[in-house]
Amino acid sequence: MSTSTNDQTCVIIGASHAGVNFAFALRKEGWEGDIIIYDVDPVLPYHRPPLSKAYLTSDDGIEKNLLKSAESYEKESITLKLGSWVESIDREAKKVSLKDGEKQHYDKLVIATGARPIIPPIEGLADAQNVYPLRTAADVTNIRQAINEGAQKAVIIGAGYIGLEIAASMKKLGADVTVIEREDRVLARVTSPEMSSFFETLHADNGVKIEVGKTVNKIKAGDSGNLVITNDDKEYKADVIVVGVGIKVNTELAKEAGIEIDNGIKVDSSARTSDPHIYAIGDCTYHHNPHYNRYVRLESVQNAVDQAKIAAASICGKEVKYDAIPWFWSDQFDVKLQMVGLAEGYDEILIREENTEGYKFSTWYFKGDELLAVDAVNNAKAYVVGTKFIKDQKVIDKTKLVDSSIDFKPANLLAE
Repeated sequence: MSTSTNDQTCVIIGASHAGVNFAFALRKEGWEGDIIIYDVDPVLPYHRPPLSKAYLTSDDGIEKNLLKSAESYEKESITLKLGSWVESIDREAKKVSLKDGEKQHYDKLVIATGARPIIPPIEGLADAQNVYPLRTAADVTNIRQAINEGAQKAVIIGAGYIGLEIAASMKKLGADVTVIEREDRVLARVTSPEMSSFFETLHADNGVKIEVGKTVNKIKAGDSGNLVITNDDKEYKADVIVVGVGIKVNTELAKEAGIEIDNGIKVDSSARTSDPHIYAIGDCTYHHNPHYNRYVRLESVQNAVDQAKIAAASICGKEVKYDAIPWFWSDQFDVKLQMVGLAEGYDEILIREENTEGYKFSTWYFKGDELLAVDAVNNAKAYVVGTKFIKDQKVIDKTKLVDSSIDFKPANLLAE
């Protein structure tokens, strides 16, 4: 580092994957001053992806899913202020103000506020029993408790990845599950019709009822549970309702402070905002992806962790640029879906079926000869090979790609 940071303070808003990983990366990069993390959630920071998957179906407490142990924060002299609501940022004075009146000076500020679930304005939703989004450990604990206490029928509003993961997990717990989606297919906003069809069949085969092309108009609460009423006047009994219709990015703090906003908090290649002393990382950011040459906002652990490392290095004086290929995953029933790249703009899909029992295939998204993305179902090799081709920008022989008799190695798939 060019100068000592011993007497400086870095404040982090949000104990998310991004916020926590940043704090530890900052210390590793050599930051000598104070590091303070504020978060509204009173619980020690935890992994969020398992909430809709393993955590929902296990008996483990959240302590089994912590990002770091309490001792780790003490060892690295990272101060956690949990259950704390940061109300405003004063850029001129370089201070944050909390709801309880506390003010904290910063030399560098990192915004890792993520997103929150959208709660749709459905008539009767506020009066219904056992209605939960799925964003925190408390939500999962409440859902699990409701099922353990006899709730049998579950309605999930929204068929994105979170909604489908919850559906699979609740079915595993023994619930009678119905998913209601307003689009004409599941995952309509995030994947291809081919993948949507696969997941609709997967859930149907496992006893989940999928209702697409329907909106929830009203919910009636009664002594024996709720009635969910759709736009075609059909009624669904629901002891538990999970709302998974999407998220709203938490940009309000940044916006009120006059930081540039554009589909998220706009950052440069080092995760710096329009204020040189303020950085933003994770789900709340809108950043340029060099590989695809466009701005993106990503909801992924990969992006959160990678941006955290870049921001930490930049703050400590290193010349760094964020340049990563996005990847994601989803677990539903006996299917592990691994996704790499961004498929937006594709004009051709190729599907490689493997000669094995059960679900094992991969979907390859092309724009001309350029491979944009790969969805690999129970197929780690396809994920690895696809990642290599996307990164290296090599051209694939499409005929060989779909021929499962050809050994699945990059050298065998190169176009001549």
